Amino acid sequence: MDVSDLKVFEAVSRHGSMNRAAQELHTVQSNVTARIRLLEEELGVSLFQRHARGVSTTPAGQRILPFVGRITKLLSDVRSAARDDGSPSGALLVGGLETTTALRLSPVLSQFAKTYPEVRLVVTTGTTRRLLDEVLECRLEGAFVAGPVSHPELVQEAVFQEELVLVTSPSVRSMDELPGMADLRTIVFQIGCSYRQRLETLLAEMGIVTAKPLEFGSLDAIISCVSAGVGIALLPKGIVASARQEGRVALHELAPERSLVDTLFVRRRDAYTSSAMVALLEMLRSKSSLLSSKP
Repeated sequence: MDVSDLKVFEAVSRHGSMNRAAQELHTVQSNVTARIRLLEEELGVSLFQRHARGVSTTPAGQRILPFVGRITKLLSDVRSAARDDGSPSGALLVGGLETTTALRLSPVLSQFAKTYPEVRLVVTTGTTRRLLDEVLECRLEGAFVAGPVSHPELVQEAVFQEELVLVTSPSVRSMDELPGMADLRTIVFQIGCSYRQRLETLLAEMGIVTAKPLEFGSLDAIISCVSAGVGIALLPKGIVASARQEGRVALHELAPERSLVDTLFVRRRDAYTSSAMVALLEMLRSKSSLLSSKP
């Protein structure tokens, strides 16, 4: 079994396509197909189910997938440790919620990039669930997610605290109007967004269980739809402050137990902590009064 074969398997599993995996790996599809066939013969199991739309990972493939990420990351850690002389350099892959990236991270990451020009900082956005999976599967070295989080393989640090508010069109004067609104819709990110889950819980406590979600992939689209009266959203207060000042939306404050949420920076407990990661953590600590390590 070769590590390169495992990388091919991971790429095919992630894309659900031999052809797209080949494009990512800068090779031809026939080579990817041959490598997968040889790996399946060596393991004695089928790793993919072939169908008209591509391939799906079999249960056996799903079971070995986490090990592939760990093996790849371990080899990467070996190279990083060997080359790490204490001066921050090399690639640093982190993820963040779109709201956190827009509201909190831009100035921090901008300063980090200026302070450590030898570090190639790559930031990916996504939902809390997706980012946690990316860290656990070793595709990201760390991520900024919404708490609470509890996982034995992760170390977490609280770096920011957000106040969430219910965001509606200006025509909604009070949250008391919501139960009487026909065809109420929630404007949300994809499934796996913690703010979406909190909004569903909040509405359920108000006796509203029939609100229909509309999913969008960008923050601007969500705010625009709320402003137009299409539906309601739950977002950090700071991210919608300018829209409120412009009269585009109305903000409705919630009780502290519903509104306050910690933004956590999570990373694998067993991962090598590079000098670049140490520098990023130190910069975050210098700008945050919340930060505290937790298992």
